Formats: sequence, structure tokens, C-alpha cells
Amino acid sequence: MEFLVRFETQLPDSMDDAERKRLKDAERARAMELRKDGVLKRLWRVPGRRAVIGLWEAPDATALHDALASLPQFPWMDVTVEPLATHPQEA
Repeated sequence: MEFLVRFETQLPDSMDDAERKRLKDAERARAMELRKDGVLKRLWRVPGRRAVIGLWEAPDATALHDALASLPQFPWMDVTVEPLATHPQEA
């Protein structure tokens, strides 16, 4: 099942630069694992914001939640998920 996932990350202002870098590096590594596993299909940045739109694939919403929750920055993400259904013209 495919999902359109929108999220924006807001790390605390009090977080030091070293921790921000560690989280960014860990986030990138985990995203690459999810790509390799076929869960994360595509990502787009939203210009002018710390927001991302992604196409994700998972067997169900619970599996998607588990994948999203595995991202190191998940505790600071505001996430919106839209399940997608195939349009008849795409069948």
C-alpha cells in the first residue's frame, strides 16, 4: 500500500550543534536503509520550509508507523499521512 507522507521537523533551539549533526547523520543513514528495503520510494523538499513530502510503501498503516517511528528525528516531527488508492486510469 502506498502513502503520501508530509512531515516537518522542528528540533529544539536548545539542542547543541553536535547533537543536531549526529541526528542528521543518523536520519540520513536510516532513510537510506528504508530506501534499500523499498519502504521509502521518493522524497521532495518543500522550498522555504523544513518540510518534506515522501512516497512510502508499507503493507499497512501500522508498518508505516513503525518505519516512520524508526527515524531518529521522529520525536520532533509533525507528520501527516494520506493513504493512496490506485486511480482507474492507472490500472
